[in-house]
Amino acid sequence: MTKVNTNKIIQELTEKLLFLAGVSVQVEVIDLGENTYEVNLSTDDETGLLIGFRGENINAIQTVLGMMLKGQTGEWYRLVVNVGDYREKQEEKLKELATQSADRAVETKEPQPVYNLNASQRRVVHMFLSERNDITTESEGVEPERYLVIKAK
Repeated sequence: MTKVNTNKIIQELTEKLLFLAGVSVQVEVIDLGENTYEVNLSTDDETGLLIGFRGENINAIQTVLGMMLKGQTGEWYRLVVNVGDYREKQEEKLKELATQSADRAVETKEPQPVYNLNASQRRVVHMFLSERNDITTESEGVEPERYLVIKAK
């Protein structure tokens, strides 16, 4: 399947899904390469609805779109759905939290657990803190109680 075709299919599926949900939205699909696509949604008055509590709706839209795309094309693609700059703001907040927790771990020499993160949020923190030489990170526990621990070296 060509890239242009895939972009068009993703756009049409997104528009159809959100039309059925009763949401008026503009859709922009960006090919990030390696079977990964960013789906940017813009709306005048439905931003909060699309994002949902703690990003639950945006994550659900992303999951459903991925399954719809698989059904249409027979292939799995990685989709990242974004509303406004929600994902960027969330990533900045996670990096702030990670920095504060890492600094506290180094200062107190005590492990710092970080709770209430989903798998992709834990990954952002792991990747961000992997650049530091004074701490280590690991995930502990079992879903849905899995959490991140930041430890001084």
